[in-house]
Amino acid sequence: MTIALNEQKTEDELWIEFKKTKSPQLRDKFIRQYMPLVKYVAGKVSVGMPGSVDFDDLVGYGQFGLLDAINKFDPDKNVKFKTYAVTRIRGAIFDELRTLDWVPRSVRQKSREIEDTIVQLESKLGRPASDSEVAGAMGLSEDEYHQTILKVSGTSVLSLNDVWYSGEDSEHVSIGDCIESPSSLNPDVIVEREEIRRVIIEAINELPEKEKMVLVLYYHEDMTFKEIGQVLEVSESRVSQLHTKANLRLRAKLTNVRKGIV
Repeated sequence: MTIALNEQKTEDELWIEFKKTKSPQLRDKFIRQYMPLVKYVAGKVSVGMPGSVDFDDLVGYGQFGLLDAINKFDPDKNVKFKTYAVTRIRGAIFDELRTLDWVPRSVRQKSREIEDTIVQLESKLGRPASDSEVAGAMGLSEDEYHQTILKVSGTSVLSLNDVWYSGEDSEHVSIGDCIESPSSLNPDVIVEREEIRRVIIEAINELPEKEKMVLVLYYHEDMTFKEIGQVLEVSESRVSQLHTKANLRLRAKLTNVRKGIV
């Protein structure tokens, strides 16, 4: 049966109608309406990515996430579709990037080396390690350490969105989930997810202030690195560096407690 779209209906009413009917017409309407959101998320993800990662490809990956979000969105959960869709779109993009494994092995190895160094230092010091301490432990000057951080910055967004698996392999808790809100309310995993969220939030709160601010502005306020740089009065590359350091520091912190929860 063909359903005529009533332009006088509110979007909430249209979502309720779509949940009941799964109307192809309504699905197409939502796809057209939210395609700019896919491009926006793809644009944010593309920041810091190597030139080999094509923006149009990211948009294509994100479209699958948008379609998934439209099909699975439940208006009864009292969550705005845009908030829900951003998580799904971003997740679809990173899922495809993981499949492609575009990060060079040397860069991935260097990222792990930094994380391991932070784990060892902070376990010994009992506090966040400074850049100079991490650099010294790696046998690098502070400038060389900062250059290394910039080299691995293209992987930081990917790993921040895929921090901790919970329950089945398809379920994971990310930094974005903790700063915004969980996208899954599955009762079989909610208790475990809430405990993992608590641990991640504690780790976020222990970050140096500027690194924590970058995460909040990027994930919660949905700002670009350029916009964050204007707020913090630093360059866009400096924001990318802070974002990467926050990611590496968080993953290092979570390594110390991960086995006890998962």
